[in-house]
This record gives sequence, C-alpha cells and structure tokens, in this order.
Amino acid sequence: MKDITAVVVTYNRKELLIRCINSLRKQTVRLDDIIVVNNGSTDGTKEWLVSQTDLDVIHQENVGGSGGFYRGIQHAYEKGYDWIWCMDDDVYPESDCLKLLLEQNDKKTGILCPIRRQENETFLTEVKMFNLTNPFKSLHTHALRLEDTKDKDAVSIEGISFEGPLIKREVIKQIGLPNKELFLLYDDSDYGYRAILAGWRIKLVTKAILNKEMFFQDDNRVTRVQKSKWKLYYHIRNTVYFNRKYGKNAFVRTLRPFAVLMEYEGYVLKNLPFNNKYNISDAKTFFRAYLDGMKGRLDRRQ
Repeated sequence: MKDITAVVVTYNRKELLIRCINSLRKQTVRLDDIIVVNNGSTDGTKEWLVSQTDLDVIHQENVGGSGGFYRGIQHAYEKGYDWIWCMDDDVYPESDCLKLLLEQNDKKTGILCPIRRQENETFLTEVKMFNLTNPFKSLHTHALRLEDTKDKDAVSIEGISFEGPLIKREVIKQIGLPNKELFLLYDDSDYGYRAILAGWRIKLVTKAILNKEMFFQDDNRVTRVQKSKWKLYYHIRNTVYFNRKYGKNAFVRTLRPFAVLMEYEGYVLKNLPFNNKYNISDAKTFFRAYLDGMKGRLDRRQ
C-alpha cells in the first residue's frame, strides 16, 4: 500500500497548472505521486506535461470537472494510495497545507479539507449541514461563516468543494467514485454528502491554507454573466437533481426544484425587455435543465 498522491484536473490553464504543480512539489510532507488529468487542453498544456518526468499524466477528452476527478481518483485508487488529494488547476496550497491536514486525521474522519483564500481573504462556500427538510429555505441555509472557524483547528462540514479535499482510501472503497455524469457543479457536494450518509465525518482544517485564483475581478456584472452563462444549465440541472435525490420529504424533492426553475426564468423575464443578458432560448434551456434534473437525465450536455 502506498501513501499519498495528488490528483489535479486541468483544462486550458497552463500557467495556473504550473503554479499548482510547483506548490505540490514544495509540500513539507512529500507526495509519493502527482496525477494530472488533462481534459483535452489546447493551450500547450499537453506539451508541457509531456516534458515533466515526475508526473503521472492522463490525457482525455473534456468530460468536465466531474469526469476528470472520476478518472483521476479511479486511477489513484487502482494504484493503491491511502490518501488522495484532489484539486483544480487554479489553486495552490501553502507548503505546510498537507501536513496540517494530516494532523487532523482520526478514525471517523474520511475527508479533510483546507480553508481557501483569495487575495489573502478567506473564501468560504462550504456548508455545515445541508437543509434537506425545509423547502422554503435555501439548501445552503447553514452555510459556513467566518465566525464558525474562529479559534478552532477544525470544524465539521457536509458540503465540500473539489478544491483541496484529502480523501481517505476507505471512503472510496465504501462509496465509490464521483458521479462523472454531473459534468460540472455539484459533483463535489454529491460526493461529500455520500460520505456523510455512509457515516464518515468531514473536517475543514482552518490552519491548512489553499490559495485560489481570483477570476473576473476586472469585469463588470454583465460581462461576468456572459462568461459564465453556459454553466447555468449544469447549475440548474444538478441543483434540481441533488434536491430530488437527497430531499428528506416530498416538498423538498418537488417544491424546491420548481422554485429553482422559477428563479432563473424570472431573470429572463426581468431582463428581456431591457438588455441582452438573457433571451428566450435561455428560458428554454433552463426548463430543459429542470426536466433533466427531475428525471435524472445526466447524460445530456449543454
């Protein structure tokens, strides 16, 4: 049995990938391997990876973040690693990040997550507990707040991001691999919650720092919407799917998905007469995403 490997999923961000890989090479706890899953990059990433002799590289078509982590975790598990440290290419851990994560390990903990920072400010999207009982409140009602992390070495969470989770081999043995059909978004939430349902604990380690690239900081809101609008199909579909699958009553499984649809259709109606942020085709896409999520049709692509 081997010890620790990192799994990095990348797509067309060569310079960020190089920074990420270099930060992994500098960890005070040495990694036994670094696995890079290249999702069909066309920006010179493949050529750079070929030149690196210390990396285990998988080249494949772009199957989204979920498909990338599926393949990378599968490969690491098959190679026999005890711990698998997952991340996108736009993050770079501090040199003691892995060491501090491992210090918080115990028998009941299956996933250890670092705290993320953007431009030296804490960046939180984790959830202490998913709201799967009250359909009139957000799924993320119990989102982690900065004050929840004060003066604590670690806090328990349910919602994770695939930006830095250190996953124990026994978790993968018990719950399997990430759902590759989700393609983008909620694959990490789904995987973390599956671990929770299987009886594992997830810890956010407050002193383990993972830096994250800041995107779109120079763009106005309209530009940001246009750059990320293609992701909304996956956001709606996978949000609906998650609530439909894990909701603890019929109201969460039906009312909340419909509320998600109405929220985004409302954006179309609100903006259509005044600007070009959204159009009629977007309304159709949102409705299709809702139906696909409700019916579990995850094989479609936007």
